[in-house]
Amino acid sequence: MALSAIFYTSSSPSLTLPSKNHRPIFSHTSCFSKSLIVKASTTLGNSKLSVDDKSLGPAKTSSWQWKFKDYLINIYYEEHEKSNSDSSKNILMVPTISDVSTVEEWRSVARDIVQRVGKVNWRAIIVDWPGLGYSDRPKLDYNADVMEKFLVDFIIAPDSPISSSANDLVVFGGGHAATITLRAAKQGLLKAKAIAAVAPTWAGPLPIVFGRESSMETRYGLLRGTLRAPAVGWMMYNMLVSNEKAIESQYKSHVYANPENVTPGIVESRYALTKRKGARYAPAAFLTGLLDPVQSREEFLALFADMEGKIPVMVLSTEGSPKRSKAEMEALKGAKGVSKFVEVPGALLPQEEYPITIAEELYWFLQENIEIKA
Repeated sequence: MALSAIFYTSSSPSLTLPSKNHRPIFSHTSCFSKSLIVKASTTLGNSKLSVDDKSLGPAKTSSWQWKFKDYLINIYYEEHEKSNSDSSKNILMVPTISDVSTVEEWRSVARDIVQRVGKVNWRAIIVDWPGLGYSDRPKLDYNADVMEKFLVDFIIAPDSPISSSANDLVVFGGGHAATITLRAAKQGLLKAKAIAAVAPTWAGPLPIVFGRESSMETRYGLLRGTLRAPAVGWMMYNMLVSNEKAIESQYKSHVYANPENVTPGIVESRYALTKRKGARYAPAAFLTGLLDPVQSREEFLALFADMEGKIPVMVLSTEGSPKRSKAEMEALKGAKGVSKFVEVPGALLPQEEYPITIAEELYWFLQENIEIKA
């Protein structure tokens, strides 16, 4: 989710914000065989998942306290599993980073996967990023390193809800979350049995459109500072992001592929997130590129290449992504380290818009790489 903003280059830094909304600029030890490329299709549209609710217990919601510098940050997470399930393997599902990032985007996929009958009982944990979703939103200097440290700590910290399975974990990430996961894996900060990158991105909304020249970085800093300011920051945030019309417009233009799938309930839910205390701090960093895990396509591809022969990685590219984001996803087709590439319906949030299709593809990935070896 991005702010509508126009930047003009000139001899002195300036920032002009339009009075009318323009089109938003959201970005948005085994050896494996040659990359497999497939194309998925669906005729289900916005159908609801067919889940046997009797086999599922209610989602367990809880919070974990992340100790970061002088902060104690309450992190919201959910656990989805079958009722009275025996021993199970864990999947960590990490939301796409945006103004309205939330665990809600993964719920239907989680419920679908955990109710399936196979060689492995799956337990899904969905976690909100610090500064986003239902987690606390302190006024941190958010950047990609902070988000990476959080993700690693949530997995390996002794008091983490999943630390006992830190070396036997599957990670599903959307957008920037997938790229941050891969960056952490490349540095040896976390170990995973498999990783799925759903509509992966690496550049924030403004950098992917306007680039990273020094003059633009100056303007990004100006906008970021304004958004973080005590009074004018909220005013700008409320005008450009925290209103239902702006959220609906953004979802219909590029977050969802089919505008008819954007329901009033979705808009209301996301609008409520923008009203939480401290809501603007992390999005201000994302919008202006501070949460970008890499700085170029070459670095992006290198993260995947480093997984070759180490971790199976699946990429789900979407048919309806914005042009620039789509180009980055397409660059992964046949790329080193990508063990499977699938094109699916959707735009930047396919796991929420087409959960049946995404759950099916992800479950096949689990069967091919985990269950067959169980």
